[in-house]
Amino acid sequence: MRELSPSEVSDGPLAWPILAHAVLARGRVSDFVNDTVEVPGDGPMERQYLLHPGAVGVIAWDEDDRIAVVRQYRHPAAYQLVEPPAGLLDADGESWVAAAARELAEEAGLKAERWQLLVDLFTSPGACQESLRIYLARGLSPAPAPDGFVAHHEEAHMEACWAFRADLVDAILAGKLQNPTMVSGVLALEVARLSGRLDDLRGPDQAWPARTAWSQRNDLLAGLDGRAG
Repeated sequence: MRELSPSEVSDGPLAWPILAHAVLARGRVSDFVNDTVEVPGDGPMERQYLLHPGAVGVIAWDEDDRIAVVRQYRHPAAYQLVEPPAGLLDADGESWVAAAARELAEEAGLKAERWQLLVDLFTSPGACQESLRIYLARGLSPAPAPDGFVAHHEEAHMEACWAFRADLVDAILAGKLQNPTMVSGVLALEVARLSGRLDDLRGPDQAWPARTAWSQRNDLLAGLDGRAG
């Protein structure tokens, strides 16, 4: 087993040829699809996965060392989860940081003076297309909900709360918190805080290569839609 060089410690876009693509089921947010993929030197394979618009999350950290969270019912998991404010990238023309600011106002009633990037990730790359960007928001103050926003379904039952950063870290390491946005965002904040890199975090408008790959892939799939192998 060889050691990676520092330059190799990086994900990178790669697209094996898609021989056929079929939508197996359509949903409100995600479609369930099947691709027939050409494996280099090994013939075709079938892969089923969910298409997804992507999402943003916000670790909103205040001067009292608290983080804004919501308690939300998640039907697929049959759990009420403690999560940071987060939401889908499903508004045309909205920037990623604007989407994060909107979710922070809608779900926690807050706005932020300073935005930085904590971490980018794929939430479940073996089964879902979702890419997620998690922001750090500081300089918090109350904010009204955006015009026209009305909470529906699970959101109508969410409870917005504060939790101390240290308590969230302890709960994550004890296995008590399992939402990927919460776990990834809080632990990324903890690493940045303890390593003295808070001021070196990326700016909020940094490039997001996963979104470029997402757009290119979806353009390709649109041309293949309905072609069964």
